[in-house]
Amino acid sequence: MKNSTLYVPSVFAAAVIVFCSIASSRADAAAEQPRAYREELTVSPNSFQGTDVERINQAIRTASQNGLRVVIPRLNVKQDSESQTWMLDSAILVEDNTVLELNNCHIKLSDRCRDNMIRSANCRLGITDIRPMKHIHIYGIGSVLLEGADNPRATGDSAKTLGKHSYGTDAARPGESQTGDWRNIGILLSYVEHFSIQNLQIKDSHCWAISLERCSFGKVIDIHFSSTGYKEINGVRETILNQDGLDLRQGCHDIHIERISGQTGDDLVALTNINNKNAKAGSQTSTMVSAANCRENGFDDIRNIFIKQITGFSQGGHHVVRFLNAGGLRLYNIVLDGLIDTSPPGQPCKATLKIGDANPKWGGVTPLGDTNRLLINNITGTSTHTILIAGSLTDSCISNVIRYANGGEPITYASGRSFIRNVQLFNVMQKSAPIH
Repeated sequence: MKNSTLYVPSVFAAAVIVFCSIASSRADAAAEQPRAYREELTVSPNSFQGTDVERINQAIRTASQNGLRVVIPRLNVKQDSESQTWMLDSAILVEDNTVLELNNCHIKLSDRCRDNMIRSANCRLGITDIRPMKHIHIYGIGSVLLEGADNPRATGDSAKTLGKHSYGTDAARPGESQTGDWRNIGILLSYVEHFSIQNLQIKDSHCWAISLERCSFGKVIDIHFSSTGYKEINGVRETILNQDGLDLRQGCHDIHIERISGQTGDDLVALTNINNKNAKAGSQTSTMVSAANCRENGFDDIRNIFIKQITGFSQGGHHVVRFLNAGGLRLYNIVLDGLIDTSPPGQPCKATLKIGDANPKWGGVTPLGDTNRLLINNITGTSTHTILIAGSLTDSCISNVIRYANGGEPITYASGRSFIRNVQLFNVMQKSAPIH
């Protein structure tokens, strides 16, 4: 459907302005600005003994208990050596009231590590009742790189078998889980209120680079992803699956996402709300560390999310941005303003933006009303589909969409128009050929 009119009804424009203002101000108030801490006393892991991650975690515990800021500097200074890399054998664990500054440093997973890069300390293997946490801020100063292992023990999500689907040296190793799980995620926060993650580059993640579960009132800003869906290991190109950039899972709400860029092996940004009644918290059989269920009264709905200035593509040919909810989990009050698809010539993503999915694996097309109040604006796409609606969508608006690809329409109704209700389109257009 095309509409060349430039007029957007004032009621809709006012609604967008009001909603964006509310969402942004709530996130601003909730995610305290890290710079406010810069005049406070700091704690450095260089003041402690042990492995690199032991020293970092000692610094975090000391700082959080005393209201101080942790600074991981560029130089990793030990008693008998100096290095410009901090090697992690296990996850950095952030506590309540953690302010973690990464100052021009390089943090890398070791080949011994089968764990996250950074994880909220309230969750791990065997914890079924996750304690809520508050006030966690992780931010970079200057050039900060978080990087996967040279030869990872495990990659991919919980549906991927090591050695068969996705690479891992734990493949066929006795006593080790033979599938991926939440430990492959780079930065994992669960049940955290009032948080921020800012100014980081994440390269060659073992699965999703950042995943938020049941987190609220926070910000994810200025994150650059660099992964391709494979890695050359010992001269062989090995497959690494599920390298999403940023994922929001069950119960995430009131979160501001801005300036996300780069290339990923899978979706660049995804709001993924899938019900799996068999997945238990703290188990090795799930890509979520918390329970992947659907609590009553809408507690696990993804809502009140503001997404702005997304630039990038999926090297693996998936989606730049994906919205997916199923199994009674709703997704609503989502603003996406500014999405530039940078898929290179001859390598299009499946879709610049995909909404929903008819796949029965995730519950099929959502009932009308489960995916609603989406305000989508300023989209340029060079993928096979620009906006692919494969589920249901109600009470929403799509505006200022330009498709730079031959053939096809700017909006594809894969699930059929019977699953679309009260969705208004403005300034949706197609150019005859891509511009590069």
